[in-house]
Amino acid sequence: MDLQKQSEREKSQQITELLRKYPHAPRYHFIAPESRRGYPFDPNGAIFWKGRYHLFYIFQDVNLPHGGHCWGHASSDDLLHWTFHPTALAPNKGDPDTGIFSGGAFVNKEGVPTIIYHGVGAGTCIATAEDDDLIKWKKSPHNPVIPIPKEGSIGWGVYNVFDPHGWVEDDTYYVILGGRVKPYDIRDTAYLFKSQDMIHWEYIRPFYSPNPHWTGEGEDCACPDFFKLGDRHVLLCISHPRGTRCYLGRYQDGTFIPEEHLRMNFPGGACFAPESLIDDKGRRIFWAWALDQQKEGEKLGVMTMPRVLSLSETGSLRIDPPREFDTLRKNCRQRENIRIDAETEIPLDEIKGDCMEIMLSVETPKSGQFGLVVRRSPDGAEQTVIIVDTFEGSLKIDTTRSSLNENICRPFPMLHSDKKRDISIQKAPFALESGEILKLRVFLDKSILEVFANSRQCLTQRIYPTRNDSASVALFSRGGHSKLRILQAWDIAEINGKEA
Repeated sequence: MDLQKQSEREKSQQITELLRKYPHAPRYHFIAPESRRGYPFDPNGAIFWKGRYHLFYIFQDVNLPHGGHCWGHASSDDLLHWTFHPTALAPNKGDPDTGIFSGGAFVNKEGVPTIIYHGVGAGTCIATAEDDDLIKWKKSPHNPVIPIPKEGSIGWGVYNVFDPHGWVEDDTYYVILGGRVKPYDIRDTAYLFKSQDMIHWEYIRPFYSPNPHWTGEGEDCACPDFFKLGDRHVLLCISHPRGTRCYLGRYQDGTFIPEEHLRMNFPGGACFAPESLIDDKGRRIFWAWALDQQKEGEKLGVMTMPRVLSLSETGSLRIDPPREFDTLRKNCRQRENIRIDAETEIPLDEIKGDCMEIMLSVETPKSGQFGLVVRRSPDGAEQTVIIVDTFEGSLKIDTTRSSLNENICRPFPMLHSDKKRDISIQKAPFALESGEILKLRVFLDKSILEVFANSRQCLTQRIYPTRNDSASVALFSRGGHSKLRILQAWDIAEINGKEA
């Protein structure tokens, strides 16, 4: 067995050990062998190359100094089964960077996959692939190609040098560096640079102007990812206090003009640090880091399911799970044509599980609530409740009774604040049009819950039931009756720890 195959097998065995040690570890969401050292665990450098999806991620190597921030690497040909490769990027002796933080990947003008990343303590750095499996990478001898400005130097108080995203346009390299508006360091923006050779970079201007009606003074633009989607452009990013979000708008003469701002995480949620790629089918697919929401103890690095972004006929954003996950379904149970009277709850005794998909279509009350209860114990002491409120136009995940464990906290702001609140009900705007049928796809995978609603809203939550019998499902209606047209539930095949 060659060293590469031996490494792959050892990493698969490490994941199997994680599953044995951590009962809340997901069975079909992306986790990595280094997951217990995955904080942060940002997805990075996503690229489709030579028939495979490549996903890089931050982890911490305890054998290295300065926190040991490195990039791990996995690849897949189906978005489901991942092969784990040796560490792609690490801080080496003599390098200007002491750690590898967030960044992206693109194909350079010579047709070579290229990573642009934030080198801790140095600035914007470059690495190029030395093989088509993207296992070996060579750092540029010119790193950092955009240094962190020192006080009194060029760029000081003018721009941030932080999370980069790069691309090639009309034979020119461009990069945006996320951050806040200088020199006051309030509100979000990114800074645009250009280059002909990836060595010498010229600062151009702020890439966009923040809108105080959309974002707050304490927000930033981190983990930026800029791409064309249909006839619009999207800037996918986070703010550290609020999590995943995006702008939709126009791109003109090197400037992005935001026309809409969409939150993709809400107070109490866990969706953070997105990264996307475009595949050979023309799909724009992104992952995000699903933050662990336990107060103490080791925190496992977990990704959301990959999500497909597209535009509706009206130009609004659509969010859907990829069809590849349909192949994991087994043991289908189905219920049809159930009337749920007002203030009534109906248990679905034949549907139980903690690793499953539920898909349903419902006629909701015109001014009331339809609810789906999951991970419920027989006495209701533990349960997670998904609520569509047609009166206030919202989609909610109520985790008030998700766990009897007191080691749970759903913090807001998410990071970079010493004044955090525990918010147990995540609420997102979601309004059904007149006569529109509610269509939910709900994915349960041990400690992670994802809810897709009518392809235009998606919520991510972490839950930690303590009881083995917290597995039941129920429906309810309030303020009027609901009618379930059809509900299908499947167990989902466990794929983590299985060889690709």
